[in-house]
Amino acid sequence: MTVPFVTVEGPIGVGKTSLSKEIAATFNYHLLKEIVDENPFLNKFYEDIEEWSFQTEMFFLCNRYKQLTDIKKFRLANDTPVVADYHIFKNLIFAKRTLPPTEYDKYEEIYQILTKDMPVPNVVVYLYASVDTLMKRIAQRGREFEKMISREYMEQLVADYHSFIEHFEKKHPQIPVIRFNGDQLDFVKNPSDLQYILKIIKDTLQQRSLQQ
Repeated sequence: MTVPFVTVEGPIGVGKTSLSKEIAATFNYHLLKEIVDENPFLNKFYEDIEEWSFQTEMFFLCNRYKQLTDIKKFRLANDTPVVADYHIFKNLIFAKRTLPPTEYDKYEEIYQILTKDMPVPNVVVYLYASVDTLMKRIAQRGREFEKMISREYMEQLVADYHSFIEHFEKKHPQIPVIRFNGDQLDFVKNPSDLQYILKIIKDTLQQRSLQQ
């Protein structure tokens, strides 16, 4: 059986890290968390997206590449399952929205080179929610740089995520994508919602292992 590699994805504020921590604790997986606060360009990015988008996206790409390279070595050495609170494909979602076409073309070339031999997840967990819910959660957690995120930006991001997930499923039909609606399920405050989600993930992983 292939060592499980689960990635949790969705727009800003949907609960990716919270759910990833629960998956790691429940199934005894190694937790891989994306680097966000360490990005020195992030505050400048939300102040002036056009000016700072390329630097911001390149920082994220290089750091996520390094993380996934380390995880690839870790899984081979320790035979340990991994859950990540991101998938590196999110780089293309954000870059496509923020970079001008000429810069995006260069960025995508670099992305394709770096991700050519990256580990592929066994299962993708896609969390989504309405813009109202996402904006509320972003406000509640109080990250300084996120206070500059506009509703218009979030509306575009939500639409981009939906489109990209559909594209991902068509391109990778062998990888199950599990969808959970954050407007209907609150796994942080409601234990029964969390158990429901964890059971579906467990069942999907078991089914996946039987197919391999």
